[in-house]
Amino acid sequence: MNEVDSIAAAPVGLSQIERVTGIFSTPTRTFEDIRDRSRSWWLPFVILAIFSYLFFAAVNNRIGMEQVVRNQMQMNAKTQAQLANASPEQLAKSVGISVAITKGAFLAGPVLGLVSAAIIGAVLLGSINFAFGGRAKFSSIFAVLYYSWLPSAIQVLLGIAVLWFQPPEQFNIKNFAPTNPAALFLDPASSSPALYALCNSFDIIGIWSMVLISIGLATVAGVKRSTGYTVVFGWWVIVVIFKVGFAAAFG
Repeated sequence: MNEVDSIAAAPVGLSQIERVTGIFSTPTRTFEDIRDRSRSWWLPFVILAIFSYLFFAAVNNRIGMEQVVRNQMQMNAKTQAQLANASPEQLAKSVGISVAITKGAFLAGPVLGLVSAAIIGAVLLGSINFAFGGRAKFSSIFAVLYYSWLPSAIQVLLGIAVLWFQPPEQFNIKNFAPTNPAALFLDPASSSPALYALCNSFDIIGIWSMVLISIGLATVAGVKRSTGYTVVFGWWVIVVIFKVGFAAAFG
């Protein structure tokens, strides 16, 4: 076989668009392409950034950041108790600071996402390679994370839809889409903080992303798929225990 025939016989990699659509239909193919060809993650990053800012614009126009902050205060019993004896000036100052922080978090969302991906990627790299003998590269895991987070765009669309059917004073920025038992069945103002945190953890979009991360992690590390599930969901259990314990202690 000459050089021309070799080039013709070589498999063609997926385009970035094919990777994005593939994550919803044939995710293994997307992750194999990341493993074998390109570890580029720019397109899902751009898509998620766009959806983040669309959500920010929708919340800001429909609810308003001050109302978002006041809702969070009303939904937290300890915050209500702390502010019960505050003067109007102190309350206004507290609301103003919280509004600035909330806006800043929204605007810095894509950058915070990069930081989160770096931290999570490092943890997964250490877990899969050193504990389970994987051969993953950090750049591969980083790309797997961003492609696996794409289902969160669906959650954002559901959250934007909720904005138009829910009274502004009931909007909960920390749990804005009906994708988990806490959002569907619990009132954050009257429910046990620990129970609410536990139910919030069983989010269908979040679990979908974790399944994708498990598949992708196993693929790029060259280990059994069950090992990917063990690593990802093992860390998830630890995080849920910490989150529920923190909510029980500090509510």
